Amino acid sequence: MAAITLEVAKKHLETWLEAETEVAINQAYTIGGKSFTRADLGEIRRQIEHWSNKVSALENVAKNKGRNRVYRIVPRDL
Repeated sequence: MAAITLEVAKKHLETWLEAETEVAINQAYTIGGKSFTRADLGEIRRQIEHWSNKVSALENVAKNKGRNRVYRIVPRDL
């Protein structure tokens, strides 16, 4: 499985945000006697949270040059 890049994650997040807008405007509709229902709003919000977290994590990796910074502090009583 290929690694997800920051650009791909941002694109997915944008897509899910657009989907949320479409569902909020018109959850169910009828065309020519057929009834259609859009995706579940709860699932869309879970996907938005997932991709938002993924974008944040990838931005942190880019900011820290791919490393997590860990500092070790040893308290001393002088």
